[in-house]
Amino acid sequence: AILMGGDGGVFLGIERPDWALAKPLAARSSVYAVVGDNVSAAAGRVSFVLGLQGPCSSVDTACSSALSALHGGAHAVARRESGFSLGLAVSLKLMPHGTLGAASAGMLSVDGRCKTLDARANGYARSEGVGSVVLGMGDDSLLALLGSLVRQDGRSASLTAPNGSAQRTLLVGALDRASLSAGDVGRVEAHGTGTSLGDPTEAGALVAVHGVSEHSVPLVAGAAKASVGHSEAASGQVGLVRLRQVLEGGASCGNAHLRSLNPLVGERLGSRSVSFVLPTQAVASRLASGVSSFGYSGTIAHAVLSFHLSSLCI
Repeated sequence: AILMGGDGGVFLGIERPDWALAKPLAARSSVYAVVGDNVSAAAGRVSFVLGLQGPCSSVDTACSSALSALHGGAHAVARRESGFSLGLAVSLKLMPHGTLGAASAGMLSVDGRCKTLDARANGYARSEGVGSVVLGMGDDSLLALLGSLVRQDGRSASLTAPNGSAQRTLLVGALDRASLSAGDVGRVEAHGTGTSLGDPTEAGALVAVHGVSEHSVPLVAGAAKASVGHSEAASGQVGLVRLRQVLEGGASCGNAHLRSLNPLVGERLGSRSVSFVLPTQAVASRLASGVSSFGYSGTIAHAVLSFHLSSLCI
């Protein structure tokens, strides 16, 4: 009742729903199918149930959907289009079609393990996820969103191939919006799907932006996908959850399944100061952290967060 008629916004990261394939053929022409199968209605349903009248949109940018939605919600609050925004994300695997298609394209690991940054990396494992954050102006949160940016790979080797140059521009742009330098960031929750092409490309971008010199405090980079798989549209939310746990605990998680660093990743390191393994010391709490999500559609997103209080809180 308190929310009814308010200007709260709803921004939902969501992918093509499997429900349209899961239901019986006879039900596909039902009047309920019109709103039940469309991602546009998913965010609208949340606003409807809560009675919110602020901005509302469903966002599908593939694997970067959650962070793209978060970015939209943050802008709405910062521009006072809404008093607060819900940044939501969901990914459910109800039917095998998507898995079979990804396997046919050679994207999935044959042993069902996402070995991020490892020499044995051979694709990712699909997983499900759902999550939400509340974005608002205030000082009652422990986690602050300092800046975010959404961009596109543009022309690369193929539609789904990553673009290292575009990723570097994304990281620099997000830092600029957060009014920070590369040395102010102590940890990055990487996209890190565990693919032979994606991991070295992302590592190269991180090293180019954050690996200032051999005398710097190492940036620690890891990926939750190595522990829980790739939840695709919701993966940015999963990254946020792990990042919050790391910041609250004052320590840094290691990378599951990392036994031997991918040689292509190692080549990009040189003497630069980036660590892809469990550090010997906790990341300093004064340092900010980043989260990356890269969609196979080419849309890429990065958010910079801090454990300290700020005007835009999560």
